[in-house]
Amino acid sequence: MNLAAATNENLAMISDVLIKSAMAVYTLAFFAHIAEWTFGSRSKVGRTAAALTSEGAAAAGAAAPAVRVKQSGGGTAVLERPQVVTRSAAGSRDVADGPGAHGGTEKGDLYGRIAVSLTALGFLVAASGVVTRALSVQRAPWGNMYEFSITFSTVAVGVYLALLLAKKNVRWMGLVLVTTVLLDLGIATTWLYTASDQLVPALDSYWLYIHVSTAIFCGAVFYMGAVGTLLYLFRDAYEAKLGRGGEPGAFARSVLSRLPSAATLDKFAYRVNAAVFPLWTFTIIAGAIWAGEAWGRYWNWDPKEVWSFVTWAVYACYLHARATAGWKGRKAAYLGLFAFVTWLWNYYGVNMVLSGLHSYA
Repeated sequence: MNLAAATNENLAMISDVLIKSAMAVYTLAFFAHIAEWTFGSRSKVGRTAAALTSEGAAAAGAAAPAVRVKQSGGGTAVLERPQVVTRSAAGSRDVADGPGAHGGTEKGDLYGRIAVSLTALGFLVAASGVVTRALSVQRAPWGNMYEFSITFSTVAVGVYLALLLAKKNVRWMGLVLVTTVLLDLGIATTWLYTASDQLVPALDSYWLYIHVSTAIFCGAVFYMGAVGTLLYLFRDAYEAKLGRGGEPGAFARSVLSRLPSAATLDKFAYRVNAAVFPLWTFTIIAGAIWAGEAWGRYWNWDPKEVWSFVTWAVYACYLHARATAGWKGRKAAYLGLFAFVTWLWNYYGVNMVLSGLHSYA
């Protein structure tokens, strides 16, 4: 039997069109997010700085109604959400969460909602492209780097939308997420593109569904944690500067002041990394079992195996550091970012630079 003949070329072509169409929709979402930040920046976004003063902290700590309604000049009712007061990772200052990317304005919020809607539409189109790719060869759509990339970006957006549906405050991640997804899909469709085809014999196993799918999901959640950690470092430096009585620059006043507090970002990053770490442990165990079936040994010191374990070890150190008093805050954050860098190296570098048993990917 000619395996190449089993590929449905029409479905493969439709998949390629859908992925490129998703990129077009994500591009529109990118500009909508830019508009959200741009129009939101025209409002007063210095409330975080006020919260750092003794007077502001006292005001932020006072009881407030869940939602306040004020009447705008045109007679339109505008809902204002009270700020949530949290304590920083260092435990030295109380800081309110920023108003969000929309900056508290109706126009900014409108563009933000448009951006989220376009992101959801892009997700549906991309997911259709991934499913169509799978149908074209009647197998899991992650048999090579191209397929892994388009599936990874789709899962990352799906996690983001799921958090929004769960009423989690993650809209601040929208612009970074869409930008990253466009970069990922751009690399996939240009440098990593592989024509739809059947699997090499070593990958033709039910473990492909179990092992690789969990690896993709873990990577998507680790990505969320890395973004939260990176923004935590910027926001923490901003809060520290305000606490010393310094004057932040225009970028800090326009962007960093609208992010959640450093404590909120730090807590978010820690929780998502801690939640997915057991699943990453399972991913490595599943890979070892698959290796035993495919190559006769559970551990072959293959670069992919080694760097998967390195990633596991660094994330384990990060989680332990978060529970150690001397390593909380920025030190643990640097370790968390390094952990995600090892995951990225395992994703791109090992497959594209090093040679080993996984080189077919």
